[in-house]
Amino acid sequence: MTDAYIDPTREAFDFFKSLPRDVPINMLNLLRFNEVANYPPDHPKAEHGWSGARAYQEYGKTSGPIFQRVGGTIIWRGKMEAMVIGPDDKQWDMSFIARYPNSAAFMDMVTDVEYRKAVVNRQAAIQTSRLIRFRPLDGDDTSFG
Repeated sequence: MTDAYIDPTREAFDFFKSLPRDVPINMLNLLRFNEVANYPPDHPKAEHGWSGARAYQEYGKTSGPIFQRVGGTIIWRGKMEAMVIGPDDKQWDMSFIARYPNSAAFMDMVTDVEYRKAVVNRQAAIQTSRLIRFRPLDGDDTSFG
């Protein structure tokens, strides 16, 4: 698959690291799961025959304590129902927004030794994904402008 975005490129991660680290960030996650989880053949979970969705549940279970420890919270989650504006071939099994107190907290999470063990579940689960960093803006919550 040509649009398999599972892990950040070095360039994208370097750019992320160059942005301010002391401000709150929101990370939009768009996920499409593999039908069958794609673990490395020598991984202990490779023999389970889990779906991608089940492997992602394992990722949540094993990475959740680290996410909480760094101050992360899920502020919204949803299931896609229809593409109203956008390409019809982009469908997402799960979407959520994770809030971090600052990007340093996100960096602490992804460099944590236990997180690095947990992330193999995410890598096995995901067919393609998007992870987009947003800086919260102040404004009127009743209008788009």
